[in-house]
Amino acid sequence: MLVMGLISGTSLDAIDAALVAIDVVDQQYILDLRAFTMVPFDAALRQRARQLMPPHSGSTVAVCETHVLLGEAFAAAAQQLAEQAGVPLSTVDLIASHGQTVYHQVAPGAPRSTLQLGAPAVIAERTGCTVVADFRLRDMAAGGEGAPLVPYLDWLLFADPGCARAVQNIGGIGNVTYLPAHGGYLAFDTGPGNVLIDEAVRLLSDGAQGYDRDGRLAAAGCVDEALLQEWLAHPFFQAAPPKSTGREQWGPGQARRYLEQARARGCTAADAIATLTALTARSIADAYRRFLGPVDEVLLCGGGARNPTLVRMIAAALPAARVRCVDDLGLNADAKEALAFALLGYATLHGWPANLPAATGAAHPVVLGSLTPGANYRRLIAQVSRAPVSAPRAARWHHPACKEQHHA
Repeated sequence: MLVMGLISGTSLDAIDAALVAIDVVDQQYILDLRAFTMVPFDAALRQRARQLMPPHSGSTVAVCETHVLLGEAFAAAAQQLAEQAGVPLSTVDLIASHGQTVYHQVAPGAPRSTLQLGAPAVIAERTGCTVVADFRLRDMAAGGEGAPLVPYLDWLLFADPGCARAVQNIGGIGNVTYLPAHGGYLAFDTGPGNVLIDEAVRLLSDGAQGYDRDGRLAAAGCVDEALLQEWLAHPFFQAAPPKSTGREQWGPGQARRYLEQARARGCTAADAIATLTALTARSIADAYRRFLGPVDEVLLCGGGARNPTLVRMIAAALPAARVRCVDDLGLNADAKEALAFALLGYATLHGWPANLPAATGAAHPVVLGSLTPGANYRRLIAQVSRAPVSAPRAARWHHPACKEQHHA
């Protein structure tokens, strides 16, 4: 089955789109990444979406309009990926779209809720494909936090009886999947990934720069250790898993407060970015020491894996572990989340639970997401009716000559 996975993360920089051939052989998923691209958002649409995220509160009109406009953007990304891969959209069996999270509420005292925009009906209409979307809410309905969900792929792909691994994604938010050598798993959000660094760079550059390219600004600064220790005392870092977080805690307001504190201590702009980068690295390492067992190897993925300064800081904070990128294992670190949602959509179509309750806190496994039928829906259902009743419990991937393209 040919499946597209689409996702835009907390950083709101681009739509990640992966085309994946998925098959099941001997109760094992076989994953073949055929093509991958990152399609930047139109500046006006990015600003619309940012205005709906905390600390902002958007109107019903703004939410409805942005939902449709993001659906158009995700559909366009799917069309662009198909053209890049050289395949007609009519041959794509399924599109799994995570959408764009604009709100994720799991704090005590309020109803757990989450909202991902990017209308699946628009995607289905523009592409003709059946679409799976809205992955997080069913886990929440079962008592979970709706996150993290990518550990399903991590558990299937990276468990190794000879090595205790921590698979660390560093997108806007950081999250880890811990895979002990003796089996089992634990997964949770570690805290800010790139989000505070990115927001601080935007504030310092009056919006002219969206991130610290190659970690150069952080590399030029000095970490304020006293300020870093103050930031590491944040209650989120002390809380035990399961736990998830987002821009509600680590958005532009928090970045502004941290910059003000850094200025008050006489830090330069480079010092402030260095200290925020160290916050991501040290909060990851502290989470491992607090909540994980032995870690032999850390596998990095997400945008933060492309920041050499951040990677060096993580390696320094975890001297007993080997720190490397999942690229070293033949899997594109940028594509992993989009690939994960392609797999989650495939599981949903087959009626297979794909949350990991020990990661999300759900009371039991559930089938994630909702379906919007496309022109191929009846054919898909006939195909699924011949599939096994239970989901595979392992996966492997080809090391493909993937047609990869980054759009500037």
